[in-house]
Amino acid sequence: MAQCAQSVQEFIQDSFVPMVSVLCSEDAERVTRKNNLSFPELLRPFCRLTSEGHLRDPNNQVVVVKGLRISVTGVNTRSPNSGEVRKLLSQAVSGCQPPEGLPANVITAGDYDLNISDRSVKASVPWYSDWKEMLTQLSSSKYYTATTPWFEAYRENFLQSMPASDHEFLNHYLACMLVVSSREAVPTEQFLKLSQEQHRIQHSGEYTYPKWFIPNTLKYYVLLHDISDGDEQRADSVYEDMKQRYGTQGCYLLKINSRTGAAGPDEQMPDPWSQYLQKTNIHSPLYITIIFSEVDGLDLSDVVSEIHPLKLEQSADPGFPGNPSKAVNSADTARTQKQGSVTPGAAPTAHGACLTLNDHDRIRQFIQEFTFRGLLPHIEKNIRQLNDQLVSRKGLSRSLFSATKKWFGGGKVPEKSIAELKNTAGLLYPPEAPELQIRKMADLCFLVQHYELAYSCYHTAKKDFLSDQAMLYAAGSLEMAAVSAFLQSGAPRPYPAHYMETAIQTYRDVCKNMVLAERCALLSAEVLKSQAKYSDAATLLIKMTSEDSDLRSALLLEQAAHCFINMRSPMVRKFAFHMILSGHRYSKAGQKRHALRCYCQAMQVYKGKGWTLAEDHINFTIGRQSFTLRQPENAVAAFRHILINDSKQTATQQSAFLREYLYVYKSLSQPSNEGSLPQLPLPCVHSAQTRVFFGHEPRLAEGEKQAATHVWLDQEFDQEQAQLWAELEEQVVAVANRGSVHISFQPTQYCLSSHTENLRYPFAVVEEPMFVEVVFRNPLKVPLVLSDLSLLWKFTTKDFSKPQGGTTGETITNEKEAAAGKATALNDIISTEVIPEFTVGLEETKVARLKLLPHKTGELHVLGIVYNLGTREEDNSASEASQLMFVRGRQDLEIQGPRLNVTKEEKTSVRHGPDRRLDPIITPPMPLLEVFFINFPTGLLCGEIRKAWVEFVNVSAVPLAGLRVASTHPEFFTFGSATADLTPVTPTAAEHCSAYKTMVTPPSDAAVTLVSPAAFGITGDNRPTVVEIPLTGGVLGPGEALQIPLWLRGPDREGVHEISFLFYYEGLEKNAKLGHRVLRHKAVICASRSLSVRATACRSNTLPGRGKRDEREEERSGSMLVFVDVENINTSEAGVREFHIVQVSSSSRQWRLHKCINPAGDKDSKLASRERGKLCFRATRCRTQEATSDALEKYTFADLNLGNEQIVSSTTPCADFFFRRGPPSEPRKGGVITVGGLLRRQSLTPANSTDDSMTSIVRKCSEVELDIIVLWKAYVVEDNKQLILEGQLHVALQTIGKEACSLSQKEEAQEMVLLKFKPDLPPPASRPSLEQLSHLIKTCLHYPESYDHPFPQKSLCMVPVTLTLSNCSLAQVDVIIDLRHKTTSPESLEVHGSFTWLGQTQYKLQLRPQEVHGLSLKACFFQAGVYNLGTPRVFAKLAQSGTMCETSQQSAMPALIIINSV
Repeated sequence: MAQCAQSVQEFIQDSFVPMVSVLCSEDAERVTRKNNLSFPELLRPFCRLTSEGHLRDPNNQVVVVKGLRISVTGVNTRSPNSGEVRKLLSQAVSGCQPPEGLPANVITAGDYDLNISDRSVKASVPWYSDWKEMLTQLSSSKYYTATTPWFEAYRENFLQSMPASDHEFLNHYLACMLVVSSREAVPTEQFLKLSQEQHRIQHSGEYTYPKWFIPNTLKYYVLLHDISDGDEQRADSVYEDMKQRYGTQGCYLLKINSRTGAAGPDEQMPDPWSQYLQKTNIHSPLYITIIFSEVDGLDLSDVVSEIHPLKLEQSADPGFPGNPSKAVNSADTARTQKQGSVTPGAAPTAHGACLTLNDHDRIRQFIQEFTFRGLLPHIEKNIRQLNDQLVSRKGLSRSLFSATKKWFGGGKVPEKSIAELKNTAGLLYPPEAPELQIRKMADLCFLVQHYELAYSCYHTAKKDFLSDQAMLYAAGSLEMAAVSAFLQSGAPRPYPAHYMETAIQTYRDVCKNMVLAERCALLSAEVLKSQAKYSDAATLLIKMTSEDSDLRSALLLEQAAHCFINMRSPMVRKFAFHMILSGHRYSKAGQKRHALRCYCQAMQVYKGKGWTLAEDHINFTIGRQSFTLRQPENAVAAFRHILINDSKQTATQQSAFLREYLYVYKSLSQPSNEGSLPQLPLPCVHSAQTRVFFGHEPRLAEGEKQAATHVWLDQEFDQEQAQLWAELEEQVVAVANRGSVHISFQPTQYCLSSHTENLRYPFAVVEEPMFVEVVFRNPLKVPLVLSDLSLLWKFTTKDFSKPQGGTTGETITNEKEAAAGKATALNDIISTEVIPEFTVGLEETKVARLKLLPHKTGELHVLGIVYNLGTREEDNSASEASQLMFVRGRQDLEIQGPRLNVTKEEKTSVRHGPDRRLDPIITPPMPLLEVFFINFPTGLLCGEIRKAWVEFVNVSAVPLAGLRVASTHPEFFTFGSATADLTPVTPTAAEHCSAYKTMVTPPSDAAVTLVSPAAFGITGDNRPTVVEIPLTGGVLGPGEALQIPLWLRGPDREGVHEISFLFYYEGLEKNAKLGHRVLRHKAVICASRSLSVRATACRSNTLPGRGKRDEREEERSGSMLVFVDVENINTSEAGVREFHIVQVSSSSRQWRLHKCINPAGDKDSKLASRERGKLCFRATRCRTQEATSDALEKYTFADLNLGNEQIVSSTTPCADFFFRRGPPSEPRKGGVITVGGLLRRQSLTPANSTDDSMTSIVRKCSEVELDIIVLWKAYVVEDNKQLILEGQLHVALQTIGKEACSLSQKEEAQEMVLLKFKPDLPPPASRPSLEQLSHLIKTCLHYPESYDHPFPQKSLCMVPVTLTLSNCSLAQVDVIIDLRHKTTSPESLEVHGSFTWLGQTQYKLQLRPQEVHGLSLKACFFQAGVYNLGTPRVFAKLAQSGTMCETSQQSAMPALIIINSV
């Protein structure tokens, strides 16, 4: 419950106090007016007694009166009007607001720390946790102030303004002070006039108001003496006469105004009157920030002009004669009226200026004398008289007090429900009725704190009234009986709460008197709260709410809400709900500030709990109330909360919210146009998703010209692609810097986003635009219209050409210009793009791209965006008005960097690094390259060769140099070798020409050409990844363009291929900030199937014989057969009709194709779909191998054209693509081992050096390094035109007898590898395989094809046969020739025939490296027939390997001989 400044007992005692009236003469009033006070006001601070009073009850028992307070007021003969009372109460509530600057009153309820005083707008849930200890101390402190002083002010004014009633006497006057000045000529006559006036008011019957307690009202005569302006001796003499006339206990001489002059500057006199006279002004009337000159809903100028409800005027009652009484009556209330009109900022009026502290003591002594010697004896006497009257009339015992038990013992009245009772609320008793005398006695006892006797009397009167069914009187007795029972010391009986419930129900339902019901409820609620019965108190207060008084309902609902959070288990949500209800009723009552406070306090509970609709309602109401109270900042903040959250309201409601916000915001921004722009809540800006791009927008394709794709904001970020581009750039930078990359190298980033590393300041180039992409999200179901949208920036000029990092100039910002709608005012420094209109649809996320063009070097900081926020109505009739309803504001782009997680301190705390994407450094001019591709294809056949053109344009004002290109697929393109024939020189002239260099030559032996790889940019075994593009004079000047040819070759694999090009270039003048620039291009090529080429190399069986000399030399140096199998695997999707094999070329440092040995009649090389062709070629070793040492580094190209046109394969582009070819389909396990490789292996494993060298020797016997190039043409029908496509396929022959294919095989899925806990054993020493060892020796039999022999004459036929053995290795070989037949089975005899070898059956030989040895043999035949002489078995082993067993060599082809009998 809200804390109160008084205890419950003090509150109730001060609610019912003895009433004393005052009648003053004009001279006496003039004396008090010197202090700006009337006489009642003069006495008011001293009306509480500081000492105990005593009296005796009818039983002669002493009753102690403690802390008694009396009420002294002027006589007012006009009853207060209900409307005026309501206005007075409203002023009392509105004038009392939460105090500023005092500690916050905080109640801890469950998980909530609720600030229930001021500044609740910004309170969060839970409240400031850091202040937990301080808040706990505050809430538990004994020294607290009232948390709802407006409620206490209302309650006090309500009880004081209650009209006197006939059914009770508590607020009837008990006495009347007659005050006359000592300066009167005849004071006794003036006293007589005042006494007669009082008697006339009470007994003439002309006035029904005020009410008097008893007919014989105590009259107390006061002689007021002005010490500063009067004769003190005369005053004393008059007072002596008064004592003789009225008795010593009936009069008093009060001396005041001891001060003759004004108070000194150092003398500060207390002013006890201010807290009584300015109750509505003691606290600042403000709630949050702004001071107003009027009270909520009430204009104080109206209050001044109206008559105070308690003011007695001549015109109000023509029968009232009293100039004296007029002064008396107006004095008490005019002061309140005057004080109500004082503005909060005005200085308060000084009171008691002529009074000293001694005067204060005199006044206090006067009140004490009046009470103890006049008022209390008068009350005691009347109690005794009333007791005697009642006893004599009732015929009871002498003392009512002693007969209480007899009254209570029997004859109880049966209780009836209120509904059963007839409506006798209008029943009136005569003044002398015994029932009223009992009630009057009870009220007197209650006023002097004799609660036990008062309870007895109230209880007796209650029974009498109920028996008469006088319900108004009965309800009054029930009410006071309950209060008396509660106030009895020692609590002899429990508090009868049902008495109060019956009284309230009677007042409200039967008597229809809500004023009395409200008083009863206020008293009962306080009693219940003091007993911690908060639930019952809240129920009682809520029941008292009704539609007849919004102010009363608001106050009671607020108190009920406080009851809910003071329960043992706080009901926080009920508190919040009833605060909302209270705020609503406050609003209806015109109490705007209190309504705002209630909603703000309730918001502490609802905020952040997901009750979005409730939050929206509260915020909307807070916004409206704040705006009404001229607090537009708070109104804007409240409406902002409604708009920024994901609202669940309907579109119509959201539109209303938005219109309210725009209206409030517009009214706020009008007085401060020159100030900084405030933050707008809509649309939501995702700052972290902001992207920045440095450079120009991409160009669109122009005809056959296709611009490089480069980088643009439309492209999504790909981490793998970013890594790929970074690696390419690092490669080309290393080449440009002669193999080294600086340690501070950072890859170029044109587009910065949340995925990129933004720890460093990015670089932008002067006179080149930068684009900032801002992501907007509209959370509403209402479209938003942003107009005049532009960027806010801050720029510091800096000249980087000067040493020591340059000179820094002034800092310029466009915030003022943007606020005034002149964003383009500073275009000479930085051109700022303004988007005229940008619409974000309902619940839409949309991107805006804003451009800046810097014209000076320096440091730029993009601060945020500025725009006009409005909405577009669907209704056309409201469109014009809605267009006018827009506000201008800004939103800052604040981007949080990545969390730091390197050091221990960073890991244990949350720290974020910087994000510099919006803070570029504008560098001096740099060259800018644009690249265009002409006739660049999008689809190619596998291996197809296409000639395109590339154009380089320098679009900057700075010369360009060092142009290079790197690619992920260097085998895909070539710019040609330095010796390439570049004719024709234009794309148009080359449209129908072949991409190859051709010569008209009939088919013949191979045309041989020696080519150095260095001529095609090949150094070592690595393919070139970076190509330098030759420029005229090494420079491409400003505005110049260069066109060069570009040959492309379709990838060997079908499918879609992404091929990346990175163009690198530099400026002639070194830029301290930016060393180089790059341009990116990504080409997408769709490769279709063409041909599949398979090749196999077989060892030739022929040995040097009786051929031509050239052939003998070639055969002596070695020859082999190459079978090329070509299949058309095209699926005809590209419209290919047929393929023609036009030429087969070879390239190798050791071998070359010699001639085509296809059958003479098979010249057709056309392949339709799914057809296969087979070609056979003889290959020989190159003659030039031994010629010069340089020849080892050169490749021999041999061309065998199958038609009449020879393609020169040793020139561009055929040789380029050969040297740029990708890795072979399988790793070259049997490749040539270089000397360096042997040395490395020997150094690693010296123990196995013999085995390794032996293995290499054996391996070389079966290896071949020969690349076959198959050149083809394809005839394609496209758009009813026949096109001729051409291309080339590569096959790398590696091992004799092993097939090689042009299509790379798919990689097999990697098998799962088991986890190993022990290291692997060292691999065994490499040994040559049996297959490799079987190729050491090549054998050949020389014999006549047919032999004639006369068997009838000679039964045995002997034929000479020569077995030629050729050592194919580079080492000595031990050979064993076994002539015995391996088997004698019938099948074997059938195959071999019956013949035998004569002479030795086994020979052992040793052949030197590459030695050819002939062994003469004789074969013996017994009859004519066909025989196979290929039965000798040859075993060989290397002479160095003593332990190696002999290996059977490959058998020769069948050697058939025909033996004829003649």
